[in-house]
Amino acid sequence: MHLFSRKVGEGQPFVVLHGVFGSSDNLFTVCKKIAESGFEVHILDARNHGQSPRNEVFNYEVMASDLNAYLNENNIQNPIIMGHSMGGKTVMTFAQTYTNFSKLIIVDIAPRFYPTHHDHILAGLAAIDLSKINSRKDAEDIFSNYVSDFGEKQFILKNLYRTEESGFDWRINIPVISREIYQIGGEIVLDKKVEKPTLLIRGSDSSYVTDADFEDFKSSFVNAELLTIEGANHWVHATKPIEFVEAILEFSA
Repeated sequence: MHLFSRKVGEGQPFVVLHGVFGSSDNLFTVCKKIAESGFEVHILDARNHGQSPRNEVFNYEVMASDLNAYLNENNIQNPIIMGHSMGGKTVMTFAQTYTNFSKLIIVDIAPRFYPTHHDHILAGLAAIDLSKINSRKDAEDIFSNYVSDFGEKQFILKNLYRTEESGFDWRINIPVISREIYQIGGEIVLDKKVEKPTLLIRGSDSSYVTDADFEDFKSSFVNAELLTIEGANHWVHATKPIEFVEAILEFSA
């Protein structure tokens, strides 16, 4: 599978993976800042997201394989690889099988199982009949009945785009993501020791990564360090972008 990517900057390769319902767009602003410090940043769209191909198979093993294929196709050697949320679990899975990386950065996710907590989003997406809406506002009005948080709402609706026929379509494969959403929360089995430097970043206002989670993480990623960014929630790069980029650059130097 040939993943869609955006590339910015020149220098050491730095590969970035987004979270569920996201795309390379979400991280582009912080990636431009990272690129300014001498990195060639590749921001990937995961399968069934953004402009990458759609596929009925959707789990961490195939997403890790997609990442490996992208590195091989583009002749990328020993990159720093960063993943947020779903992207972070993809990176953990990748590191259990492949060795083509120099450092890893995992953003606000642990290897443990997370109960599905996207039901309201999926219900809201299912309620939007694309054949009956005439504007983004129509979609937002319907979606607001299911998702009240403004930031979350805008994040999801960024996936809605106007087609050449002046209708609307989604940049996410809603049927497959809905069917396989339990896989996204699934536990990543860490049975291999990874000795390359790894940074686990969490937001102080997020409950995704506990101290106990880090201890479990460190049992496999033996050279891992934990960094908490004050005032950041799960979307660390969006809520505290300056501090986030500073932490990335310090670790990546």
